[in-house]
Amino acid sequence: AYNTSSDYRLKENIAPMTGALAKVALLKPCTYKWKVDGADGQGFIAHELAEIVPECVTGAKDAVGEQQYVVTPAIRDEEGNTVTDAVMGTRIAPVYQGIDTSFLVATLTAAIQEQQALITALTARIEALEQT
Repeated sequence: AYNTSSDYRLKENIAPMTGALAKVALLKPCTYKWKVDGADGQGFIAHELAEIVPECVTGAKDAVGEQQYVVTPAIRDEEGNTVTDAVMGTRIAPVYQGIDTSFLVATLTAAIQEQQALITALTARIEALEQT
């Protein structure tokens, strides 16, 4: 099980979430294919999501960093002893952003609640108009 601490005793300044429907309207869900294997996917583009719900995203857009790699592997004898050490190199490689969509659950729930309040109000208005 994946659990996050959520006990009320750990929190302060608790208030109902507002404006969730407007925030959800800004989200840009998409479908895509993974470059690595062509598999279909669906979700969000990290840097776009970070503009709307930054707590969902780790890393920075277009970040790069140094990465070590083996230029020449180590040479070992028949007994497994290293005769010649591996030659290592350093290159610049992408440092990819990540998304934790569990942070969207509260926003999506609040948006559904806001929509339901609108639906209820509009239904009541329609019923009142139909009675006149």
